[in-house]
Amino acid sequence: MGVLDGKVALVTGAARGQGRSHAVRLAGAGADVIAYDLCAPVPEMPYPMATADDLAETARLVEKQGRRVATARLDVRDGAEIADGVARDAAALGGLDIVVANAGISTILSTPDTPARATWDAVVGVNMTGVWNTVEAALPALRKTGRGGSVILISSTAGLKGLVGAPGTPATLAYTASKHGVVGLMKAYAVGLAKESIRVNTVHPTGVDTPMIENPSLGDYFAEHQQDQAMMANALPVELLPPGDISDAVLWLASDAARYVTGVALPVDAGFHVL
Repeated sequence: MGVLDGKVALVTGAARGQGRSHAVRLAGAGADVIAYDLCAPVPEMPYPMATADDLAETARLVEKQGRRVATARLDVRDGAEIADGVARDAAALGGLDIVVANAGISTILSTPDTPARATWDAVVGVNMTGVWNTVEAALPALRKTGRGGSVILISSTAGLKGLVGAPGTPATLAYTASKHGVVGLMKAYAVGLAKESIRVNTVHPTGVDTPMIENPSLGDYFAEHQQDQAMMANALPVELLPPGDISDAVLWLASDAARYVTGVALPVDAGFHVL
């Protein structure tokens, strides 16, 4: 018996990295999974996005856990698109109980020659507007079951304090603003949805060993700005966390073990936020 038997979970940004880890961990605990990802380039970002093959691999890994999975390639910045997808797939899988708004993009430096406004719009669009779109798309299905639910918004340590980087860099400013904005969304939703037994919390990882962090553009930046790399150090003696450690927190928040936990910003950051 899994702690999530009979439940259905939506995970965005599910094709690789943290999103894949969350989807597979929830499936291993008994949940069927709705897995969404853009699976297309974001021109403003200097590293490649996930692919359709990546999303197919996530689906294979969920099915390997003995659970059902529905996948779609869609853009969380498009509210109508994700609303249609959730309505379709939640109905097919028998409802919705858990939402993990994980889709996000991050960089310290923008793609060369990208206007600052374009970088801002891309990062805030995915990281904050995309989270709002995801929650709004999920609410009808969450409410329809009458079982309440758990909404987990993946923020960042940049949602707890300022992110280091070259002063005035639009990508850094946009990322920090968007991740703080996710905390504001969480707090407002937590109050507004509490009477319906829908819990809303944020998770704040430090650097995680995924392609968002482990890519040449970020490595090149830190090679030239070693003082910024030093400022990214965690309190505990670890550089990057495995995605599974973030998924452990997601699973706990999704489960009945956290049934009275709502409105909480939970750091899983090796003490980064206390430095």
